Amino acid sequence: MPCPHKNRFALNTQLLTFAPVLHIIYGVIDLIGISLCMIVKNEERVLARCLNSALRAVDEIITVDTGSTDKTKEIAARYSDKVFDFEWCDDFSAARNFAFSKAERDYILWLDADDVLLPPDLEKLIDLKQSAEKSVNAFYMRYNTAFDEFGNPTFWYYRERLIKNNAGLKWRGRVHEAIACPQPVEYCDIAVTHKSVKTEYSNRNLLIYEKQLALGEPFSPRDEFYYGRELYYNKQYEKAVSVLENFLQSGRGWLENNIEACRVCAHSKKALGDFGGALSALLGAFFYAPARAEICCDIGNLFLEQRQYDKALFWFRSALSLNENAEKGGFVNTDSHGFLPAIGLCVCYDALGDYESAEKYNEIAGGYRPASSAYLHNKKYFEQKAGNR
Repeated sequence: MPCPHKNRFALNTQLLTFAPVLHIIYGVIDLIGISLCMIVKNEERVLARCLNSALRAVDEIITVDTGSTDKTKEIAARYSDKVFDFEWCDDFSAARNFAFSKAERDYILWLDADDVLLPPDLEKLIDLKQSAEKSVNAFYMRYNTAFDEFGNPTFWYYRERLIKNNAGLKWRGRVHEAIACPQPVEYCDIAVTHKSVKTEYSNRNLLIYEKQLALGEPFSPRDEFYYGRELYYNKQYEKAVSVLENFLQSGRGWLENNIEACRVCAHSKKALGDFGGALSALLGAFFYAPARAEICCDIGNLFLEQRQYDKALFWFRSALSLNENAEKGGFVNTDSHGFLPAIGLCVCYDALGDYESAEKYNEIAGGYRPASSAYLHNKKYFEQKAGNR
């Protein structure tokens, strides 16, 4: 018996064939068609989870395999017969553009195998198919990549997620690839959730960047920023500082990347034991934008580690007073606007002997994350301290 998923796609094709007649007679809404395009390699643990999460919203599934040795292709074939091989060439953009070239619907949704659409977001995407204006070149969606004890996102940013097909839009960049989408674009209240099962950070991206350098291929400003960040992730701190400072001095970077480069540069200098350099790097972020909670928390933590509690208090209070950054595209750390500065204030007040204020801010932290081990540990600590008075 044919796969039920394939039957579904065949049925959709029949419906689309008669859509103009139905539209005239009944006034049926002209839905946009969506092709799901994926590039995969050895994703047998997560691929079905991803495809099942998006199945009801898409009209076509295209899977491009870059060299799997497990059952990835077998799993992909259960959902669609559009499974293609692509010889890996250390270039994610090349693979994604190949996948996009196979798409036949109005818009292309791209996901990584360890991404999912949670049920509420799936329903929103289905609704978007009815309301979307076909003049829009791209729909940007939140990408949730870190979570608290209850699964609430604590780190997220917007990505170009649903791309107009046959509009000449191409992926660029061997690693951390992106599409420069011209207006009109729209930002949606839809999130893609990252659910990685990997436990270690790979040096794959760093090796690709180093190959690009060896081949003499020029870096874009985006490449330079992400190359510096990959160096930091791989604990090559001195080199990371050099690359990121050159990136910032070039003046060619995107605002959000500039701010994040200041943070990563500061983390690298801190790892090298350069407190003053780390502080200077963080203060440099104010050249690009007004105070952000993430920067204030980083500065507060620097002073906390130096036991300069009064200075740390100022920066943690500042972070707690700031609204979450709603800039489209920037990295947002939700904890920096509540939980982290509250915990920081708790620790500082405790060190200064102001236990009443310390307990107060620990309870504020608990309001954000009541199951946090830090909050619960501190709560027990204050209860014991009160019992000894």
